[in-house]
Amino acid sequence: MVKTMIVGIMADTHDHLPLVDKAVKRLNDEKVELVFHAGDYIAGFVIPHFKSLEADLIGILGNNDGDHELLRKKFKEAGFEMRESFAEVRTDSLRIAILHGGDAELLHSLIDAESHDVIVHGHTHEARIHRKGKSLVVNPGEVCGYVTGKSTIATLNTGTLNVKIIPLG
Repeated sequence: MVKTMIVGIMADTHDHLPLVDKAVKRLNDEKVELVFHAGDYIAGFVIPHFKSLEADLIGILGNNDGDHELLRKKFKEAGFEMRESFAEVRTDSLRIAILHGGDAELLHSLIDAESHDVIVHGHTHEARIHRKGKSLVVNPGEVCGYVTGKSTIATLNTGTLNVKIIPLG
């Protein structure tokens, strides 16, 4: 029997520290065991705000992220895993792709190829869940709330593939 896990998904935090703190608290309240961050932290000083996460964190870099070396260093210091602009994670027999989405051609190619069970991305700041054939595509929206005025994260149940968009208020 495969163990089901609740995975937290976030993107586009853009240095909005009070909402990052709120997102971390909510992810802890949701009892997530793993968190994916689809990029655009912006600066290294935001990373220590993830330290209170009670889950592992895998992040990738976004198109607006500044000092990549500093971000990598801060991730390592916090005990988290930073990948480059793409990560493939296998968990609970799922093949999950994580990318920011700034390269629209790459994002659409991955989606059209239906190459992964789940494709996680950010960049547009719009929370959206849809299916393309066998692939579930998840954009958790923006934590920062700068573009849409809505601060959101998401959770994914790896057993049911149910995704919940969670407003941070």
